[in-house]
Amino acid sequence: TFSLIETGEQLHRGDEPSPTRSAVLVRLGHGHIRIGSFQRAAFERDDGFIERLARYCLEHYYGETDVADPGPALLNKAVEACARQAAHMMAAGFVHGVLNSDNINISGESFDYGPWRFAPTWDPGFTAAYFDHAGLYAFGRQPEAIHWNLAQLAGCLRQIGEAPPLIAALERYPDLYREAFTAQFLWRLGFASRGAEADHALVEAAEKALIASGVVADRFFFDWMGRPALEDPAYATDAFTAFRTAAAHYAPARSRDHAYWQGDGPCSMHIEEVEAIWAHIADRDDLAPLHAKIDAIRSMGEAYRR
Repeated sequence: TFSLIETGEQLHRGDEPSPTRSAVLVRLGHGHIRIGSFQRAAFERDDGFIERLARYCLEHYYGETDVADPGPALLNKAVEACARQAAHMMAAGFVHGVLNSDNINISGESFDYGPWRFAPTWDPGFTAAYFDHAGLYAFGRQPEAIHWNLAQLAGCLRQIGEAPPLIAALERYPDLYREAFTAQFLWRLGFASRGAEADHALVEAAEKALIASGVVADRFFFDWMGRPALEDPAYATDAFTAFRTAAAHYAPARSRDHAYWQGDGPCSMHIEEVEAIWAHIADRDDLAPLHAKIDAIRSMGEAYRR
């Protein structure tokens, strides 16, 4: 999100709960060509356009020109980008809400969040969309949903190439996602890597502890950033035994000297906070809570960059 421009118009939507004051949301992104853009062309059996679009994406988003077989080349790039995107969303506890193929662009960015949430706890079944009764886009199913979207892209690109290299590209996704998720999880913990095997075991232990304990996820990362919670009695429970044992072997990779880490707790964006901020704006034109939250987010960003 780059900016919000209020229009002064009243907004009414009958399909979902929505504020009634209209605004234009300006986004920043590398592009607006979606996986759904290829699905539209595939539905129309426009093979020539699919190839031109694939070459355009390779050139303008990935700097690849004169590619002999654009289908697998583009799919490999999209698999890598989408695996990173899924990993970042999961490590942040972000729940998109509607991760269909039209909400992922070809450079791996997601948009059209709609009923998004940040998961309060590490609950794989947590859903954001009030209409997602089956949990299709639940927190824990997001990597799978993005992989499915990539499979739809592969099906479209099959119209301009052979299947084996497309299948090979798709099969890279699980390992790429796991590697990216582990690295991002460690980054959020502020731990220096000890190698793939140890890192995977640590993250697995952390996820099991978070699920079993029901600890607020943002609180967990805030307390453990750089390992100071190793002696915290709040985490001296059976649920955290395996994680504490693994964490004891890790060195901190980030300093806690920023003022953010000296505060009472983490900056979060749970839906109750968002609704409270909106209530101040809607009822009293009071933007102070919004500006305070933006300041807190920026402080958190500075702390994580150290």
